[in-house]
Amino acid sequence: MKPEQFKAWRKALKLKQKDAADLLGLKKRMIQYYEKGDRDGRKVEIPKSVRLACYAITHGVQDFDGETPE
Repeated sequence: MKPEQFKAWRKALKLKQKDAADLLGLKKRMIQYYEKGDRDGRKVEIPKSVRLACYAITHGVQDFDGETPE
C-alpha cells in the first residue's frame, strides 16, 4: 500500500486521522507518517498488519475474538 492509497482509504471511509488511528490502534502521528510516506527524511513502510487491518475495517470487521469457524 502506497501513502496515497492509505490516505485515499481513510478518506473513502470519511475518517479523520485521529479516527483512523483509533480504529487501527495507532497514534495519530503514525497515520501522518504513513500518509506522507516518510519520517524525518526516511521512508516509512506501511506494515502488513496495518494493511490487513485496513482491509478488515473496509469489510466491516471491527474486532476479532480469535475464534475460528468449524
